[in-house]
Amino acid sequence: MFWTRSVENIQFLPFLTTDVNNLSWLSYGCLKHDWTLITVNAIGAALQTLYILVYFYFSPQKRWVLLQSLALLGVLILGYCYFGLLIPDVDVRLARLGLFCSVFTISMYLSPLADLAKIVRTRSTQCLSFPLTVATFLASTSWTLYGFQLSDLYIMVSAVWWGGRAPHSLPRGRAAGPPGTLGAGPEPQRALCVLPKSSCRAPRAAT
Repeated sequence: MFWTRSVENIQFLPFLTTDVNNLSWLSYGCLKHDWTLITVNAIGAALQTLYILVYFYFSPQKRWVLLQSLALLGVLILGYCYFGLLIPDVDVRLARLGLFCSVFTISMYLSPLADLAKIVRTRSTQCLSFPLTVATFLASTSWTLYGFQLSDLYIMVSAVWWGGRAPHSLPRGRAAGPPGTLGAGPEPQRALCVLPKSSCRAPRAAT
């Protein structure tokens, strides 16, 4: 975005959903007093917020971006009211917040399965970034082992789910991950594969 000073082929929704994901796991880590979750997700939330601000700065549709950001803020306020005010018992709050984090993380990574169908249909892996896929798989494996060590089912389930599908359907330009993802925005210099509906197009040959 800085190099091109444009957000033409970069989707905004992944920034918002990943920010919610980071903030949710950050709240879970704070409630559990888990400094690993707190540290990683605090950095991740800060980066996602920075991505949102940069996107807003370069976006020509600032009103639409602002409305989506306000919707995100509303979701966070509702979540705080529910988990912080309506559930006084700490153990129940921890269980429900962990369940919410796991379900939200899994639902986030269900949507790109359409890219997997496109890859199978076209028999082409042009939209896949192999180094990014390997890195995500290793990160997911690490979080799975971490959740296993803590006997935390919520961390394990979300990490196993993401790690299990990452090697097959992680599209180029959609960097994401399980609990504790530092950044999950589209890669600005690889914007050809982050068009709406993930319609990857090969660049035109120079004439």
